[in-house]
Amino acid sequence: MQLSTPIILPPLLRRHWPLAALFGALLLALLWGALWPLRGGSHELLLEVPPGARGVPPELRLTTGVRDVLLLRNRSGRPLVFGPLQLAPGAQVRLPFGEEGEQAIPMPLLAGGVLRVRVLRLPDPGWERLRWRLANLGEAVRTLPLQGPE
Repeated sequence: MQLSTPIILPPLLRRHWPLAALFGALLLALLWGALWPLRGGSHELLLEVPPGARGVPPELRLTTGVRDVLLLRNRSGRPLVFGPLQLAPGAQVRLPFGEEGEQAIPMPLLAGGVLRVRVLRLPDPGWERLRWRLANLGEAVRTLPLQGPE
């Protein structure tokens, strides 16, 4: 007596099973992105100011409960003015951001003289969390440091 029946795939899936496997993997990745809890070891986002402030983004995005502390490190070789703070060369400071919203912090070293810090609320599970993860992935790819061959 046979307890299970064999799985019979439609002809289209039998011929194109790699495509079906890719579709299944994509579906699982989307479900993971939408439902998996947000956690992390550190709540800090490092903003390192190199000499000349080259490569410092004009806007930062933080998220309450996930990444809500800005770690500002001065590597510029001269004092750095950041809002009401003045950092000596080589110094660093941790600035917690607990409330959602947007702040414009004066930073004369940057082009335009202002660093915008957007603090977002923790996204709920579902489409909102998936959009948040995709936006963070896009931001990480967009701000990758470019290095030429040596």
